[in-house]
Amino acid sequence: MRDYYSITELTREFGISTRTIRFYEDEGLISPIRRGRTRLFRHSDRQLLKNILRGKRLGFSIAEIREIMGMYRSPPGEAGQLRAIIRKVNLRRAELEQKRRDIDDLLSELEQTEEACLTRMAELGISPTA
Repeated sequence: MRDYYSITELTREFGISTRTIRFYEDEGLISPIRRGRTRLFRHSDRQLLKNILRGKRLGFSIAEIREIMGMYRSPPGEAGQLRAIIRKVNLRRAELEQKRRDIDDLLSELEQTEEACLTRMAELGISPTA
């Protein structure tokens, strides 16, 4: 395992911009070592960044990610953190399932509208491709 990673190495590894990493630093989610203007990221910073990006992919806000990360550092500790993640995952899943139902309903409405238009065009003798 390496001691330090540069910001460039992390941007390449995770496919994100330096601006993104600096944003997470400004938000207090990661704290690299500073040597002048150079940022040196420890293995723990790399792991935090990986977890932050996972949280973002799951749809968590920065505030939610901060809350989850904070639980790990203080009581209720990892057990509380894991419970909070499960609650948030379940909420996010419910939101996405509702969005899926909404999309399915919308697609059905669009299909019905298209069918009605095609039927009316046929009645009028209009070609649908013209």
